[in-house]
Amino acid sequence: MKWMTQALREAEAAALRGEVPVGALIVADGAIVASTGNLKELAMNPLGHAEIRVIEDAARRLGRWRLTGCTLYVTLEPCVMCAGAIVHSRLDRVVYGATDKKAGAVESLYQILSDARLNHRPKVTGGVEADACGKILSDFFASRRKPSER
Repeated sequence: MKWMTQALREAEAAALRGEVPVGALIVADGAIVASTGNLKELAMNPLGHAEIRVIEDAARRLGRWRLTGCTLYVTLEPCVMCAGAIVHSRLDRVVYGATDKKAGAVESLYQILSDARLNHRPKVTGGVEADACGKILSDFFASRRKPSER
């Protein structure tokens, strides 16, 4: 899928900056509105997740906080913070790659985006290019381990 391929490029760019390689983009009307990767370490900002950054950028570019008509593509299952931002921004759809067994809030640990108690529930498609999305993460963390830990 071409959009996830672009999200993977953003993840690769994040890895080159020394960030956990997660990439995200928002698409509306068949065009990319915003794209970015994690920037938590360099910005020393715990809110520097790719999803938060791309939602902010898309809202700024579109001139509205309601991102109806938009789809978020992200290489890793969103966490609790990012899932909350997705709900509040009213994104129509979320497409993600690899699941996150330790912090995933879409299907792994929590199911925030499908919680009927919340006022917005985007359509969700998981597992898109999951192998490629998982590989960039596992390769990144393997490269950070000491040789004796590999």
